[in-house]
Parts: sequence; C-alpha cells; structure tokens
Amino acid sequence: MATASPTYRFVMAVSTPAVRWWGRLEVEGLEHLPLSGPTLLAGNHDSYWDPIAIGLAGLPRRQICALAKSSLWKPGLGKILDGMGQIPIQRGRGDAHAMDRAIEELRDGRCIGVFPEGTRSLGRQLRARSGFGRLAEAVPEAQIVCCTVQGTVDIPKFPKSRPHVRVRFFPPRDGQRIAGESTTDLGVRLLTEIRESAPIRQAGRKPRPIPPLPEDRRASEPAPSA
Repeated sequence: MATASPTYRFVMAVSTPAVRWWGRLEVEGLEHLPLSGPTLLAGNHDSYWDPIAIGLAGLPRRQICALAKSSLWKPGLGKILDGMGQIPIQRGRGDAHAMDRAIEELRDGRCIGVFPEGTRSLGRQLRARSGFGRLAEAVPEAQIVCCTVQGTVDIPKFPKSRPHVRVRFFPPRDGQRIAGESTTDLGVRLLTEIRESAPIRQAGRKPRPIPPLPEDRRASEPAPSA
C-alpha cells in the first residue's frame, strides 16, 4: 500500500464515526484501485462528504489526492488540505497552475481524484468538464478507474434518518482512453457510466430549491452528449 500522510490519516480517522460507523460504509471493487503508480479516479459528486467517503474507502490501498475548489483554502483548513495533498483549483478559469501540479503529481505515481462535473450536482444535470481528459492525455500511462459514491447526501439528516453509504470502484466499461477520443468525450463517457449507477441526489436535511446554473456557464457550456 502507498503511504498516506499523517494529516490524511488523521482526517480519515476523525471522519470514521460519521461515515464508516453512522454511515454504515460499504466498499465494493477495492481491488480495482491500484496499490501504486499513476492513477486517475473519476467519481460523481452530490455531497460535501463524497471526498471523505471515497478517501476512507480507498485508504486500505492508497491516498487519494483530489482537485478541490480553491475557496476551501481558508485559514486553518488550508493547512489541513495541503497536508492531505489536495490540489486547489479555480473552477471555470482553466487553472493551468493546478493542472500542471496535478500532472506532476500523476507522473510521480500519485492517485488523483477528479469529479468530472466540476462541482456538486445540487440536483442538476451537469456536463462533464474537460479537466479529467486533459490529465489523461498528459499522462497516458495513468490507470483510469471509476468510482460511485451513494448515501452521503443523507449524512446531514442525523439523527432522524440513518444513511447507508456505498462506494464502488470499477474499471471503465469501454476500457481506458480510446484512440482518437477527445478530452471532453472521455469525461462524458465516464460520467455517463458513473451516473447510470449513481443517479443525481440532492443533499440536505430538507429538499431545497434547485439553484440555476450561473449565466456564464449556461451560455458557454453545451449540453452533455448521450
């Protein structure tokens, strides 16, 4: 097993009561997550708890370094995220610095976790961003693994409704990156397969109005391919 940083292990330990015990975490297909070597992990994102659940599920094999929105890097929390090996990225701005760092980490044999949707779904159907495909293109030797996480949206309902968190790792149905497949098409293919098993769920104690996409994203992002 690849060594996980002390900070990473500490955060996973602190999160264990909420996710593994209260959430009754179940893990399937862990053998598909390589023990070492450059790995790209693609998953669905409906809850703030998703990265923690995936991290706990994968911990017996390795540390997962995720691309996370830069706004999380606040005093105190930023140091913890750095200690966990997380990579800050400014969403929607083509953050070249973050991508360069992710590529460097991949080439060094890290496992980089990416949510192709780029943000929590909040009940919306979002198209796959091109970032995952760009990483796969830059580091073609990286092993691509898919992941679904379900049940995390129910964790905030404590203590009224007990969640059942499930994380499943699996290889892409149609294999690794296909010759001639664009960076966008790769993300769309993986996200489509992931969402077939993990339909969109909205997190929270009570149903909330679904916020519309920002005007700039609605204008600039095409609808997802089938």
